[in-house]
Amino acid sequence: MFKEFVVSGDSHIIEPVDLFKTRLPKQLRERALWEEEFTLDEPIVEGGHTEFKKLHTIGYDGWTISKYRQFGGATPDGEPDHILRDMNLDGVDASVMFPNLSLFVLFTDDHELSMAHARVWNDYIAERFLRHKDRLRPTAAVPVTDIPEAVAEVERCARMGLGAILIPETPPVPYAARIYDPLWAAAQSHGMPVFIHVATGGVKTRENTSETALTVRQMMMAVTMGKGQLTDDMVSGRLQNAAAGFASPQRIIADLVGGGVCERYPNLHFNLIEFSAGWLVSYMGFMDKSFRTGIGQDADWWLGFWDDSRSPKDQPAMGRLFTINEKWPYPLKPSEYIQRQIHVQFADDPTAVKARGITGISTIMWGNDYPHAEGTFRSSADCIAYNFDETVSDEDRAAILGGTLADVVHFDRSRKLATVPQDA
Repeated sequence: MFKEFVVSGDSHIIEPVDLFKTRLPKQLRERALWEEEFTLDEPIVEGGHTEFKKLHTIGYDGWTISKYRQFGGATPDGEPDHILRDMNLDGVDASVMFPNLSLFVLFTDDHELSMAHARVWNDYIAERFLRHKDRLRPTAAVPVTDIPEAVAEVERCARMGLGAILIPETPPVPYAARIYDPLWAAAQSHGMPVFIHVATGGVKTRENTSETALTVRQMMMAVTMGKGQLTDDMVSGRLQNAAAGFASPQRIIADLVGGGVCERYPNLHFNLIEFSAGWLVSYMGFMDKSFRTGIGQDADWWLGFWDDSRSPKDQPAMGRLFTINEKWPYPLKPSEYIQRQIHVQFADDPTAVKARGITGISTIMWGNDYPHAEGTFRSSADCIAYNFDETVSDEDRAAILGGTLADVVHFDRSRKLATVPQDA
């Protein structure tokens, strides 16, 4: 379907509904994430879904969604052979794979519970997916609530042959903290790139356990708005919320770059998944500008609070506003670290493609979010045609659609889909 080697940077494995109920240590099975499947006698709306899944886990208990049933095709079910079948249908040569609903329990404030779920997940993907590593790269979940145990899990996953790690969007301590250095060192030494997927982390188990998770509350707001007549406030609020989600990936990038992580671990790649990417161009500009005295700015401009009881040379509350602009502590500019080590995934974001000449080609990568309803699976050809117009060179297109990510996770780009048997 595509002449390029296409890699989806965002695809999901639908876990068996009882995976954790049957594999967690026995003393934790009552707290295991599990899914309940049920079928309606007739759809809620004519021609609509009848198959549903209900999630049972902290913060999401009772959350119910339609099964990922793409009309006109088989329902995705997480079986490796069926994932490959669906990739063939969509023209995708290789995929980086993430958990599905278990994303919501892998990174909580209960380290024992999270790590137990993570080890089950990591064992499962090693058993089921490593034999397909030429096309599928599942990510090993690594909770960061205990760094020595996180390092041990990285080491264990590396021994099993897993090639990438997944850490949460919302960590217990910001990623600028030096406590994470052993984790970064372990990942870099094993050549395991770091992935951070949206809507992970921040789940509280010790307080407000009955409170619905923020991720669900935000989605339910859209559901409620879609049911009734829109008001001006609703429309305005949705437009505002369209940009509000970018604060989180920007914070992560600031921590990794400003905290010196990229400087100390120059061979470690960080991949931000399902955050879109059109916001990146202005953010990179603002980052560089924050540590450069701008044209026309008076580097000797003083301000503050004057203390009449002190001499002019002893005014501790006075200072020059732009002195900090010349104190960037690292040899590369912020944007240069991003271009070297950070990659932001999008599915449908023409602005990200148009801005590539400023952000750099390596900073953005595509993915179809298989098999989620908000993704482009079964419509990826249309989506790519919409996002990549005739001004995009073949070289740039190939890098964004798969070349960059293939190099990051070590896929063989010479293995095009046309050479893969359709019944693989």
